[in-house]
Amino acid sequence: MKKRNAWFGIILLVLLVGAGGRALWLWLDRPIERVSIRGEWEYVSADYLRTQLAPLVQGATWLSADLGVLRNRAMQIGWLHEVRISREWPNALVFELVEQEPVARWNDDFLLNPEGEPFPFAPLDVPTGLPDLAGPEGSSEEVLAYYYRLTPHFESLALGLSQLRLEPRGAWRLQLNNGTWVMLGRREHEVRLARLSASWQRELARFGEHIRYIDLRYPNGVAVAWHGESDFETPEE
Repeated sequence: MKKRNAWFGIILLVLLVGAGGRALWLWLDRPIERVSIRGEWEYVSADYLRTQLAPLVQGATWLSADLGVLRNRAMQIGWLHEVRISREWPNALVFELVEQEPVARWNDDFLLNPEGEPFPFAPLDVPTGLPDLAGPEGSSEEVLAYYYRLTPHFESLALGLSQLRLEPRGAWRLQLNNGTWVMLGRREHEVRLARLSASWQRELARFGEHIRYIDLRYPNGVAVAWHGESDFETPEE
């Protein structure tokens, strides 16, 4: 009899603990009433982030909210590079947000971060002063890396790059900050760039504002098209 009573007491205790735990869970798992946003942002605003985050937590409760799922959904918000989420007593979620750092435009509708990863800039405006890069899908990292390789070369000529484009067939062309286009082509880039430097320093620099484009795809020289002149026939590569 005593043994039976002991087992009954244990079962009753387990039920009470279970019921108490469930009651505690229900008490704690209340609707999320506050969302805190933390971080330092140069391009996005807190109002923009709140507007984007609000639908993600609508109807969610404090304990039941799956923070991993919320993070994945928040990462789809434009301009966010990293998202960390934590719970804050008694009914709040804290979003620590790291914005993307734009270093270049990409194919008109995107920007690139320092790793060469594209991200859409809409609904925000494009920051000013960024170089304009373009290329086939999946080539953004390669194009950005080549932009960084070319920049010191043209800086030594007191020039900057405003555009760099990789064509589908692998040819490169670029635009200098004075508006001149340079046709670099697909092969012998170092040789062609050295030829351009020599020509620029020797005589082309003083005519820079009158040059429409420079074609480096010739075997033993450069061809120059001037503003107001018709295009000339270019070599096949």
